[in-house]
Formats: sequence, structure tokens, C-alpha cells
Amino acid sequence: MLITRRLEFDAGHRIPNHTSQCRHLHGHRYAIEITLAGEIIRTEGAADQGMVMDFSDVKRIASRVLVDQWDHAFLVYQGDRAVVEFLASLPGHKTVVLPVVPTAENLADEAFRILDAAYVDTFGNQLRLQRVRLYETPNNWVDAMR
Repeated sequence: MLITRRLEFDAGHRIPNHTSQCRHLHGHRYAIEITLAGEIIRTEGAADQGMVMDFSDVKRIASRVLVDQWDHAFLVYQGDRAVVEFLASLPGHKTVVLPVVPTAENLADEAFRILDAAYVDTFGNQLRLQRVRLYETPNNWVDAMR
């Protein structure tokens, strides 16, 4: 069985070597869909009986390990030294320095890596992260899949 929870967040980024507008500092209203695979919990009387995982738990975990860190932050590549230094000069600025250029593809890959470690099989129902779909715009998205 597959279940999916969608969350949204706002973040800025830039693609330093891009040849068009994306090389400039800008932001997006991102949406992320987290798809988990697992067996339906059949334990009589369990709070999650009949579910793969409670959708509120999917949200709580994703918010704690990823969305709260990336929301209203500037996602910057560690190799983009001038921007890293500029953002560091802004008192209290929320910056996430990444080991990769923050393209939609790389962000989805990073999100998958982070979330994969967070969703563990705690119910004995073989729970696994299956897919992270990241929307950069309503018309453009990427899928990172197991």
C-alpha cells in the first residue's frame, strides 16, 4: 500500500552557473509530496489500525527533519562562496548550506536522503520511504525514488 502526504514551504535559492534567470537570487513556493510504502496495520485496538501510518505522523516527522529547516530559508550551495559569505553577514538570517547546487533535482535527492533516515519501520509493517516529489512550481516537479 502507498500513502502520500503533501506539505508546502517557501525558500530562496540560486543556480550559480545557470545561463538564464535562475542564476539570480530568487525564491519559490515549493511543495513536497512524501510517499511511503507499507502494510496496513491490522493490530486490533492499535491507534493506527487500518492505516499504513497516520498522515499527521507523516507530517510531524517531515516537518521536524526537513520542512521546518528549509521553510523561509535560503538554500545555498557550499561552493557558491560569495553568496555563502553574504548570507553569513546578515544577522539571524536563516540559511541552509548544501553540499550540492540547489536545483530541483538535487533538492529532491537531498530530501529523500534526509527523510529516508526519519521514516523507520516502527510498527512492523515494513514501512519505507518510496518517493519524494518536489514541486519547484505548479508546472515543474521532480521525483526522487527508491
